[in-house]
Amino acid sequence: PPSPLMRSNSAAAALVKVVSLFRLLPASRVVFHLPHQSLLRPTSAFSSLPTARHHRRRRIATTSRTSFCKGGSGPSQRIASSNTIAYSATDDRSTSSTASTTNMPLTYEILSEQNATTTNAIIEHYADNAEFLALAKCEGDGILQRDDEDASKLQKGIDIAKEKGVLDPNFVPEEYISIDVLGKSPGDVADEILATVRKAEGGGGGGVVVLCGLSGTGKGTTVAALKEKLEKEDEKQVVCWSNGNIFRSVTLLAVTWCEQQADCDEFDPAKALTKENLASFVGMLEFGKFNGKFDTKISGLGLDLLVSEVQNTELKAPKVSKNIPTVAEVTQGEVVLFASDAVKKMGEDGIFVLLEGREQTVNYVRTPLRFTLTLSDTSLIGKRRAAQRLAAGALGE
Repeated sequence: PPSPLMRSNSAAAALVKVVSLFRLLPASRVVFHLPHQSLLRPTSAFSSLPTARHHRRRRIATTSRTSFCKGGSGPSQRIASSNTIAYSATDDRSTSSTASTTNMPLTYEILSEQNATTTNAIIEHYADNAEFLALAKCEGDGILQRDDEDASKLQKGIDIAKEKGVLDPNFVPEEYISIDVLGKSPGDVADEILATVRKAEGGGGGGVVVLCGLSGTGKGTTVAALKEKLEKEDEKQVVCWSNGNIFRSVTLLAVTWCEQQADCDEFDPAKALTKENLASFVGMLEFGKFNGKFDTKISGLGLDLLVSEVQNTELKAPKVSKNIPTVAEVTQGEVVLFASDAVKKMGEDGIFVLLEGREQTVNYVRTPLRFTLTLSDTSLIGKRRAAQRLAAGALGE
C-alpha cells in the first residue's frame, strides 16, 4: 500500500485548490484552481496565535473530487467533494455546501508571511473541515512514523559506537527540562528557555543550549527566536551548531581514501570504514579559530580545507552526498565526541552555542541547559504540515 506521505501528497494536491491568492483577485466573482507545488519551508507547531488581517473581498474556491488516504468512496476516503466556499464583498461570513461553520478568510499577506501565523490561520480556517482533518491525520501519522524510524537508525549508530568503545555505555546525560509548546508562540517558548539560561549563566560568559523534540514541535523556529533574543537583548555572540558538516567531512575523507587505493574502483565501505581508518579520518579534523573565527579544518590525504569555505561545494558533491548515510551509521560516536569538544570550546570562549538535534546524539554534549519540546495535542503536528502544503501550493501559483 502507498505510504502515508504518498497518500497525503495526493490529498494536499486536491485541498490546496481551496486556498486563493487575494492579491490577484479581481472584484468580480471568479473561480481559482491552484495546483499543489513544493512544500513550504518548515514552520513550528505553535497554536492559538492571533490572525492578523482579514480583507473583505468576494472569492469562490472549488475543489474537485479526489481520492484520499484509502480507496473507496465513503466520506472518510474522499477529499473536498465539490466543496464551494463563498465570501461576501461586504462581510467576512462564509457559506459552504457541506459545512455550517464560519471560517476566517485567508489573505495573501498572511500566506506570504510563511511562519506560524500563516499555518495557524489556515488551521483555524479549516478547523471543522473533515477533509482537512483527514489530510492532517495522514500527515501526522507519516511524520511520527519517520521520527520513529530515524530514532531507530540513530540508536543503532550509537550502539555501534558503544560496542567499539568510542562512547561510554554507562554515560548518563543531565536531566532535560520539558516544555509543552501548545498555545505558545516561538517567542513565548524562547522566553521560557531564556529564563532558565539567564539564571544559570548569571549574565556573563557563554554557554551551550541543547534543544530536542519530535518533528513539528518547533525546534527550528525556537532556535531562531533564541538566537535573535540572545543577540539583541543580551548582546551575546551566538552560533547554531549542526553535526551535518562533520558527517560530510568524514565522508569526503573516506571517499578520498578510496580514490587513492589501487584496489578500490569506487567507494568501498568495508575497506574504508574500519575502526582504524575512522579514527584516522576524525584525527584529520581540527576545530578551532582560523582567520579569526571558529571553523573546522580538514587536513589529510592531500586535502587542506576549511569547512566554512567548502560546505556548499566539495562537501555537497555527489560523491559525498550519496555516501553520507553509509558513513553516518558507523561514525555516530566519533562525530558526537568531536561536536561535544567543539561546542565546549566555543562556550568557554564566551559564545552561546545553540545545538538542535535528536537526544541520541546530543545526550553526549555536557550542559545543564537541556530542553525538550513536547506537544500535548499531537494532532497539531499533522495539521501544521497540512497547512504548510496548502500555503505552499497557493504561493507557488
